Amino acid sequence: MQKKLLILSFFILTFLTVFGQKKKFDVQGKAGARGIMPENTIEGMLKALDLGVTTLEMDAVISKDKQVVLSQEPYFNNEISLQPNGKPISLKDQKNFNIYKMDYEQVKKFDVGSKVHARFPGQVKFKAYKPLLSETIDAVEDYVKTHKMAKPVYSIETKTIKNGDNEFHPEPAEFVDLIMEVVNQKKIARRVIIQSFDMRTLQYLHEKYPKIQTSLLIDEKEPFEDYIEKLGFKPTIYSPYSVLVGKGLVDRCHDMGIKIIPWTVNSLKEVNYFMSLGVDGVITDFPNLMGQIKDK
Repeated sequence: MQKKLLILSFFILTFLTVFGQKKKFDVQGKAGARGIMPENTIEGMLKALDLGVTTLEMDAVISKDKQVVLSQEPYFNNEISLQPNGKPISLKDQKNFNIYKMDYEQVKKFDVGSKVHARFPGQVKFKAYKPLLSETIDAVEDYVKTHKMAKPVYSIETKTIKNGDNEFHPEPAEFVDLIMEVVNQKKIARRVIIQSFDMRTLQYLHEKYPKIQTSLLIDEKEPFEDYIEKLGFKPTIYSPYSVLVGKGLVDRCHDMGIKIIPWTVNSLKEVNYFMSLGVDGVITDFPNLMGQIKDK
């Protein structure tokens, strides 16, 4: 009888512990903290950590010498880039500055931190370069260890489209393998999410690296169930453009055991709204917004 009571007490305690805990809200800093610091830079990632992000969202492209580089586009965007000689890059010419056609030593010479960003005029400005994924991980891991911070999750987006294969990037299998080579070398696989609009990269990842978390990025209004059917498996996260998210979609994701994290949520009003819907996190250019919520 005493043994049965002990077992019953154990299960009750476990139940209360699990269900009494507040669900952890995942704050993902877009490209680090893009609204505050130059995007996809080491400095931006460290600033995001200081602001309390739980996940560092970043974008990956591939250089000619097969290095994994942080960049929003597979070329030097005219909005943020200056050539090695300091000259600007025009909108018309930006795709000619194709990172996949440059060795990384050449890529590193471009300045992506000094030019005023028209959409984010409040960014801190300084000379910066596009870093390697490997050196970014090293810098982040050293920073959190030195400052006794919680280790973050890395959400790495594969910047691929079908029409870009072998022109702006390798085909999906090679692209994913190059990222996973870095991830496995740095021994962070348990803290990595691979995200993409391109289902091909997620399908390959799911087949070859089934233990890695996945996030399906969505920017068009089609039925949730159709996207999941096309993908062919349940991703860890469903990540739609924020205007596509309502309570019904949140509930359908949760009913299937899939987390939902909308992008890009950039105002206090929006953050509060999506939290009220029960989303599992947000991707934001301004992770400092979360501090304002805590202060309320």
